[in-house]
Amino acid sequence: MIVAIIADEVAFWLFIVAGLCTRYLLNWRVAGAILLACTPIIDLVLLALIVIDLRGGAQPHWSHGLAALYLGFSVSYGKRLVQWADRRFTAYRAGERPPAKPKLYGADKIRYEWRETGIFWLGIAVATLILVGCVWLAGGPERAGELFTWVGRILLAGIVSLVFPISYMIWPRRAPEEQRVHDA
Repeated sequence: MIVAIIADEVAFWLFIVAGLCTRYLLNWRVAGAILLACTPIIDLVLLALIVIDLRGGAQPHWSHGLAALYLGFSVSYGKRLVQWADRRFTAYRAGERPPAKPKLYGADKIRYEWRETGIFWLGIAVATLILVGCVWLAGGPERAGELFTWVGRILLAGIVSLVFPISYMIWPRRAPEEQRVHDA
């Protein structure tokens, strides 16, 4: 299963690079878009491998939990990764620097942190659903003890992720000019 996860990640990035090169270097926009659209299919292959493995009688293993975690976050962050790579590739081709992330302060920073946490929790939800499916495929909770430890780990990570938006609500980041006025 570990080899399948690594192969999935490598294939994901290969399809992104191939899609961007096809789109921008060869100017084949449609072919590039098709290659980029194939990235979710790669994740479906990994999901199918998990199902085949567990339905075939394999003992649930920590690697099944890792695959579920990988798939959950691939679903929640995959599109953003493709867009990030596209922006960087476009800037590189134009001979420019990649666009800088704007510095956010106050309510904008709080909204940004909650949005990021929401995306993280989407990954948690998808991974947890896949883990529940793995438990079912494995034949029930009595055979899937290893998978339950992953649910706890994922939820702990989710709880920790709440620290950032909550801390910015309590101690909002002020713009530098606002900070000088406030300190005076």
